[in-house]
Amino acid sequence: MIIELITLIIVILTIIFLIVSFGLTLIGNSPFVPTTKKAALKILKHSGIKKGDIVYDIGAGDGRLIHYAERDYGAKATGFEINPFIYYLAKLKQLLFGWKGTMVRGNLFNQNLSDANAIVCYMTPRTLEKFQEHFVKKLKKGTKIISYTFRVGTLRPFKIIPKGKGTSKVWVYKV
Repeated sequence: MIIELITLIIVILTIIFLIVSFGLTLIGNSPFVPTTKKAALKILKHSGIKKGDIVYDIGAGDGRLIHYAERDYGAKATGFEINPFIYYLAKLKQLLFGWKGTMVRGNLFNQNLSDANAIVCYMTPRTLEKFQEHFVKKLKKGTKIISYTFRVGTLRPFKIIPKGKGTSKVWVYKV
């Protein structure tokens, strides 16, 4: 009886998670597609991030990229995640595995990103197009925008890192 009740609770929570995640995707947010460790390390390697830099990962998912940015590069990294389930997954991973970085649950448009040295994103082209104007208006000159897989609207990258074995392109821009 207890096992059946636990199974039912897990199934119900999974269905709620899928409905909320799908609903958030429909209203314009990107779906949760975790960045592999290999891809996250490639992004950071080619981003030019150094110790003390302020790095924001928008749509941070489970927070792995901010963890590596702090652990491996000494950056001050913050991830923004709007999906409550994914946000709490990130917080759980920080608690269980000692992952570094700060996670913020919220919408990018409500955040002050003006102090960033680098913005990292892995989002759909449609979502990146929406953020393009926000980036140009709100970020200080010289801020790097690093996008995994997709280009950011009509911005012109100053560096494109080609696909590798098990990784996609990395587009690097400067405001």
